Amino acid sequence: MQKLNQKPNFEFVAMMAALMSIVALAIDAILPAISNIGTAINSTDPTDNQLLVTMIFLGLGVGQLFFGPISDSFGRKPVVYIGFIIFLLASIICLYAPSLEIMVIGRILQGIGLSAPRTISISIIRDTYEGDYMAKVMSFVVAFFILVPVVAPAIGKLILDAAGWQAIFYVQMFFVLVVAVWFWKRQKETLHPEYKIPFTRHVFVDGVKEFVKYRETVAFTLTSGLVTGAFLVYLSSAQHIFEDQYALKEIFPYIFAGLAVSIGLSTFLNGTLVMRFGMRRLSLMATIVFCVVALTYSIVFLNTPNPSIYVLVGFLSVQFFCLGFMWGNFRSIAMEPIGHIAGIGAAINGFVSTLLSIPIATFIGEFVKDSVWPLFAGLAICGLCALTIFLLVNKPKRKRVATT
Repeated sequence: MQKLNQKPNFEFVAMMAALMSIVALAIDAILPAISNIGTAINSTDPTDNQLLVTMIFLGLGVGQLFFGPISDSFGRKPVVYIGFIIFLLASIICLYAPSLEIMVIGRILQGIGLSAPRTISISIIRDTYEGDYMAKVMSFVVAFFILVPVVAPAIGKLILDAAGWQAIFYVQMFFVLVVAVWFWKRQKETLHPEYKIPFTRHVFVDGVKEFVKYRETVAFTLTSGLVTGAFLVYLSSAQHIFEDQYALKEIFPYIFAGLAVSIGLSTFLNGTLVMRFGMRRLSLMATIVFCVVALTYSIVFLNTPNPSIYVLVGFLSVQFFCLGFMWGNFRSIAMEPIGHIAGIGAAINGFVSTLLSIPIATFIGEFVKDSVWPLFAGLAICGLCALTIFLLVNKPKRKRVATT
């Protein structure tokens, strides 16, 4: 068992990143194939096909509610194995889905399965580290995790051209099996015996009661949901924007990869800077810049056609650079006070933020048809709401003046 704040080794960071990366692979690798999948299942409306991206997040959110409490009772590792099995079965459903509705069910089940490794990886990190050191580890894990979106669409395009869209799902299943064996062989159980919570029907209710006691935990769970929702609009509409609005089908995977590099670079920098400046200061500055960039685009390009691809990518790059200083730090700040319920705490945090992000993404995504402007308007609104919550929860307390 590693001691809290012990320097992490490379394998631990890489393994936690791999557990998270399965999610990114399942989402991003199919992006170049969405129109092909739509044709195969007789669904030709691009906005309907966005459900293949957004609905996996619904599964991610719901699954955490079950796997988090179970992991606090029975340990982290068994829950990860259950998640892998669900994902493999769900992938088979996707492979043989005859319609959009069945495919969406398969994607939701994929999300439920993947919620286990995604949530438990965060619990394992919280079991092992705390404070700014936890934020440092989380940043390095997320930096590795970002490498998958960088290459996933390009790999998905290569697989699509060589063997068809079904082969993308087979590659995902193979990757899951490899990570499962690695995790089984090399990762020890991190849940301390004294922290095990007897599994009862009250465990979730008790966990929620404990969760809401901490103002920062609740606040930064909400900010995570707002920012994730705004990003999910981009993620679900990226294929439509670059392939349909800009007619850049062939180079879409490379544009997507370049923007993912922007997030990865800032996430890596956050890992090196967080010990010096602190996770709260870094994430506050990033949130302010995030809002300014989104507002600037919304004002400058109001009621105008889409700008050139270079201008768009420039704005998105700065926007996503900010995200690297926000995501990991928001999650770390939320998790910091609840290490004693890390499993169910991570589950509630993930569920609430995901549940908040899906309607945001679905609503704003409906407007991203002929213009990119609604995307930035959504980023601005979500960013301002997150900034307001941030400032309210960190508002300095007035000192009482003694009266005589």
